[in-house]
Amino acid sequence: MPDFSAQNDAPPVPPEKPGDEECCRSGCDPCIFDLYAQELERYRAALAAWEQRQQRAKDVQGSAA
Repeated sequence: MPDFSAQNDAPPVPPEKPGDEECCRSGCDPCIFDLYAQELERYRAALAAWEQRQQRAKDVQGSAA
């Protein structure tokens, strides 16, 4: 089983929001902003999971003390 601790569990990195000038405004499907929205959803889910792991690790450390 791999060694896991909250210390070596890096938080997810948020996606970089595209600038307004990066959109070609030609009605692309998907638009760069649609892709950003999808990445942002994935990031938020990953962040929530990471926060839960961090809390569980704190709870385990607190009960071991």
